[in-house]
Amino acid sequence: MNAGATVATSRIEQTYLARTRSSAEAFGRAARVLPGGNTRQPAFWRPYPLTIERAQGHELRDVDGNRYIDLNNNYTSLVHGHAYPPVVEAVREQVERGSGWAAGAVAQVSLAGQIVDRVPSIERIRFTNSGTEAANLALTMARAITGRPKVLMARHGYHGSLVEFESGHMNRPWIMTSLADFNDTESFVRVLQAQAEGIAAVFLEPVLGAGGIIPATPGFLQAVMKSARSAGALFVLDEVLSFRLATGGLQVELGLAPDLTMLGKFIGGGYPVGAVGGRAELMKVLEPDEGSVFHGGTFNGNPVTMAAGSVAVKELTTARIDRMAERAERLGEALRLAAAEFGLPLTLGRVGSLMNLHFIDRSPTPSAHRDAGRLMSLFHLAALNRGVFIAPRGLIALSTACTEAVMIDAENRLTAAMKDLADEL
Repeated sequence: MNAGATVATSRIEQTYLARTRSSAEAFGRAARVLPGGNTRQPAFWRPYPLTIERAQGHELRDVDGNRYIDLNNNYTSLVHGHAYPPVVEAVREQVERGSGWAAGAVAQVSLAGQIVDRVPSIERIRFTNSGTEAANLALTMARAITGRPKVLMARHGYHGSLVEFESGHMNRPWIMTSLADFNDTESFVRVLQAQAEGIAAVFLEPVLGAGGIIPATPGFLQAVMKSARSAGALFVLDEVLSFRLATGGLQVELGLAPDLTMLGKFIGGGYPVGAVGGRAELMKVLEPDEGSVFHGGTFNGNPVTMAAGSVAVKELTTARIDRMAERAERLGEALRLAAAEFGLPLTLGRVGSLMNLHFIDRSPTPSAHRDAGRLMSLFHLAALNRGVFIAPRGLIALSTACTEAVMIDAENRLTAAMKDLADEL
């Protein structure tokens, strides 16, 4: 596929095609060797995604030389932005000493110790290579501990690209997965009561990420956790996305003590990572002599990732978390005002430094961002044309590299993109 093969149907699309010809050519080459021209569907959008040449701090540069303020940060994982100097230095030092071996590593213990110190519910932790792998491990552990096969999760939830969890947003009726509605305690209780003998674990996020950055309502998670335990199931809290929102994760802020916790994204400092942590008595299933679960992985706890993650976690302080949240709040308010000025429907899902734009005139629900697809697609391209990189579905994730000056610039650019969208309608 190339720019010539794409017919623009709007001025916004015409502008995008004109300024990204090299990305179009790069996508055409990619399509000849990769299915759909990509290896990660959330990083695809029409008419074709950008090809990035370089990233530094808050900025991306594509192969056409266009620069973008990055308000996606690799779907929340780069909490300190790109090529964060302390992380780069830690990685350089580690690579010079070796990038991997089939034995322990000092950096692995360092990162594990930081997480155990920050999260009271985590007494032991096991590293994987992604949030998806963490979900797989947590489910395997739950099945081994309970002797049950099924998983219960929220409709429109996301716990990685594992077949059991795709039922949250795709029709997979043959999978051993049950669904209930996020923020609806009774729907979870009904399923737990009806299927008590079959459910190994309930998986929930404190913030429904892929569903549009929708926070759990007060008491919801506590009630489901209690019901899960009453039914003999484990309660697994997925903090892959939300661990960046508080130094001990949102579970500390919410007073939760899950049986198992999934982590990932920013704890790898920009490198592939995942983790499952929990009480020592549950984590014993992974012990070589006593455990019933075999868990391998050539790159689990890779020392390069561990060195980068140790720095990223250490340098994400409460002050920095609060500063990002304040800047996100101001950006959200500016976008609301701009949308009102230009006559666009807009609501926001926001928690701390994360937000999701919804071009609808009602409170966001887990399926809301799917209800305004055309508007969101056009705004996404308009934002790129104005030099701001956000997720195609409207997700925005700030980093510590997003200074006050950067945020003012981003606000002005996104306001201009709002006007471009309004002029298109």
